Formats: sequence, C-alpha cells, structure tokens
Amino acid sequence: MGGLPQFISFGEALTDLIRRGEDSWVSVPGGAPWNVARVMACFGVSSAFGGAIGRDCFSDVLYRASEQAGLDLRFLQRPDKSPLLAIVHETHPPKYFFVGDDSADLHFDVSAMPEGWERAVRWAHFGCISLARQPLGDRLVGLAESLHASGVRISYDPNYRATMDERYDPTLARMMAIADLVKVSDEDLRGLFRTDDEDAAFARLRAMNPEAPILYTRGGEGAALYAGDKVWRAVTPAIEVVDTVGAGDCSLAGLLSSRMK
Repeated sequence: MGGLPQFISFGEALTDLIRRGEDSWVSVPGGAPWNVARVMACFGVSSAFGGAIGRDCFSDVLYRASEQAGLDLRFLQRPDKSPLLAIVHETHPPKYFFVGDDSADLHFDVSAMPEGWERAVRWAHFGCISLARQPLGDRLVGLAESLHASGVRISYDPNYRATMDERYDPTLARMMAIADLVKVSDEDLRGLFRTDDEDAAFARLRAMNPEAPILYTRGGEGAALYAGDKVWRAVTPAIEVVDTVGAGDCSLAGLLSSRMK
C-alpha cells in the first residue's frame, strides 16, 4: 500500500435488496458515500471509503468491489456485526426501508484509521443516511467539523431519505455551515424542507452558507452550479434512461475530481 489518500468519503456502504417479482429479489451493492469514493478512484484520485461493513456474504461483495475500484482498504473496517440492508419493495415509485438496528456501519471507529491520515487528506466527503443514524451520525458530524477546522475541505451531499425528518434539521444546519461544496437534488429539497416549493427550499439552503458552491441537479431538466452570484447551467443530453441509481454520486465525483487539481 502506498501513501495515504487525498480524498476520503465517509458514511455507509450497504446492500440494496430490490424486489423484481412476487417472489424474486436481487442484491446490489451500494451506498452513496461508497459510490462517490469508487468513482473518485476511477478518475485516478487516491481515494478511500471511511466506513464499516460486516463479515457476511453481502459485505464480502462490498469489500471485493472496493478492492477492484482501487480504494485504500485501510479505511474500510469490518466489525463482526450484521450488514446494513435497504429493502426496496417497490421501484416505481421507490418504496423502501432499512434493516440495521445494530449493524456494522454504526460501529465505525474514527480512532482506528491509519496514523497521519488527517495530514494527507485534501477533501473529505459526508452525506446520506450515515448522518441520520446514531451514534454514527454525531460521530461523523464531529469529525467533519474537526477536519474543517484543520483546513480540510468538506463536501456534503444530504441525499435525502425517508428517515430524515425534522430531527435531521440540526445536522443539516451544522453540515451546511462547514461545507466547501454541496450537492443537492430537487427531490432532496422537497424532502429536507418538507415542501413542494423547490425554489423557496433552495433559497433556504443557500442562506445557510452563502459562500458554499452548490451543485443543483434536477434529473432530466439538467444541472446548475451556483457559486456566489454566478451560475453555470448544463443541459441533459438526449439519452435513453436505463437506471438513474448513482447518477448524482457520479456527477458530484466528477466535480470533486476537478477540484483536486
């Protein structure tokens, strides 16, 4: 293993169990922070996923995929705990719930990471359900605040999920306050602020940290990057959509990789 990574994505790696028929299910490795780490590695950035998975068959798949992506495996912990599962019982529209009351992700130990990693990392990414699952959430928010204070740049993607109700509001405020780059979607805004007024929700989000650039994605309507009083817009190319899972993670990683140079 070479030097320490310049980019680390902290949070959850999980398995989606997706219902394909009355009695048919398929398992797919995933987790938004884990996806971002893998895409960054594919772009040639020295990267790691900072999180914990179990020692079961689902976690073995996550481990092998992490290895194949070229992630620094010293940051991937494997406590003897059950896996975190997302049970996607309907896909159109998505309906899901999580199984993992005492799963491996909750046992991620910040103190067990390699010595000196804080001095090497340039960007650290946080987001999704890891910040809404205790005691992991408070642990990661505290880590993000500590890294920010030491000069590490912070990327944040709230990546709204149904578990993020009003109890998540303080976490949203704390993460927005320290973020150097934010990614948010129209669906995120509706969920986080519990409103159908996306423009008003976006204004509220920007007010939390007017200096932070925000990548705002809107599916087929394209995306825009807001930085200060400037806006850059990108139109979605004409393509046949097969699967949108991970699209936002890939777009964020693409932007982050450009900021590493």
